[in-house]
Amino acid sequence: MSDDLDISALRIDRSSGQNKNKRPYLKWVLIVGLFTIIIAVALFFFISSGFFQPEVELVPVVQTRENPQSTLLTASGYVVAQRKAAIASKGTGRLEYLAVEEGDRVTKGQLIARLDASDVEAALGKAHAELSVARADSSEAALTLQRQLELDKLNLTDQANVDAARTGYARVMAAINSAQAGVRVAEVAVENTIIYAPFNGTVLTKDADVGEIVAPFAASANSRGTVVTIADMGSLEVEADVSESNITLVELNQPCEIILDAYPQQRYPGYVKKIVPTADRGKATVMTKVAFQELDDRVLPEMSAKVNFLSDESETVYEDVAMLTLPSSSLVNRNDTFYVLQVKDGVIEEQSIERGKSVGNRFEIIAGVQINDRVVRNPHESMKPGTKVRIKQ
Repeated sequence: MSDDLDISALRIDRSSGQNKNKRPYLKWVLIVGLFTIIIAVALFFFISSGFFQPEVELVPVVQTRENPQSTLLTASGYVVAQRKAAIASKGTGRLEYLAVEEGDRVTKGQLIARLDASDVEAALGKAHAELSVARADSSEAALTLQRQLELDKLNLTDQANVDAARTGYARVMAAINSAQAGVRVAEVAVENTIIYAPFNGTVLTKDADVGEIVAPFAASANSRGTVVTIADMGSLEVEADVSESNITLVELNQPCEIILDAYPQQRYPGYVKKIVPTADRGKATVMTKVAFQELDDRVLPEMSAKVNFLSDESETVYEDVAMLTLPSSSLVNRNDTFYVLQVKDGVIEEQSIERGKSVGNRFEIIAGVQINDRVVRNPHESMKPGTKVRIKQ
């Protein structure tokens, strides 16, 4: 019977265990392969989209008028209106009417806005009624005093009645004066709901809309303190910060030229109007106010500007011939040969130029580029012809 037993069923099958041990390795191989594909696709996307390409900023070639006078000093600052006002109301109320918006010109005394005056008008009506009552009482008091005086002449009344009549008449006259003052207070309250322009100017900002509550000093979080802000555009000046070490080079009525960053090709003649007699401790500068000799509509408040303080005290004169200029930071010097970098179809191209004389922080360009051509500002040494770049917007 023992010969019939099949002991092969008791044998350990080691092949199944080896197969099971191989499966985790296959799983990790698939995961690593998947991540490799994802990373490769991401790298391809970033490279094709220019993500790793350097970003450059372009500046245009502009025309600059040369000033025959020598520049002693250059300072930067901002255009500021010396006559500017935030128009508000002395009263509190809902804005009912607004007659202007940004950019509108206004004249002195022109209606700008009106608040809801129903409550103060009711108070004015009540003050008028109280004045009418006081005047009616004064008529009765006057008749009583006159009657007592006539009876006193006939010795038909005593002195106490006469004194009481005089006192009553005086009290009524005082009540009339008080009522008249109340009427004036109510009239002023009504006037405070109407806002007029204090001077000729231009509306810079609209600070409240119809339906909003306007209150003095913005007493509530949901109220507006001002309605509009206006400025006299004829009072525009440049407030420039001059270093303490150079303030001795500046004097009153000194001729200047003003260059706005918005219009670098335009130069405005000016002069030093005032040197503020104090220094800024933090910046070690002294504020200098430079007035325009000529203004146009392009000059706006808060524009950034550069001021050149000139040495000649004579009238500023400009040449009619303008030169092409570029910032000195955009020029590349290689073995005393000057180049600029241009971008065409996203690729750097090198252009040789002929440089002329220095004009402030710019250089005259005699040949190589044309007006309005755009070149790279502050080019990096690693930028060579053929380098792919992104243009900074």
